[in-house]
Amino acid sequence: MIKLIVLMDQILVTEIEEVSSELGEPDCRMKNPFTVTKDGTLIPWLNDLTNQKEFMIHSDKILTITDPNTKLLDRYQKVTDE
Repeated sequence: MIKLIVLMDQILVTEIEEVSSELGEPDCRMKNPFTVTKDGTLIPWLNDLTNQKEFMIHSDKILTITDPNTKLLDRYQKVTDE
């Protein structure tokens, strides 16, 4: 499921799934997250810090989850297929 994720200071487009976890543990798995810049450029999230492409996050850190528009979805699918 590819979604647009709004965090406090950034917007991500990513594959995301809810996972069961213990209380206090991260409960969402993001695969291939990309930061969406103001001009619509996609930049791999935390790319300058890690080679990892899968991340766990607490759902309480997410402000909003929504569907990306068709243009953004197409762009995301192109960069993740390479």
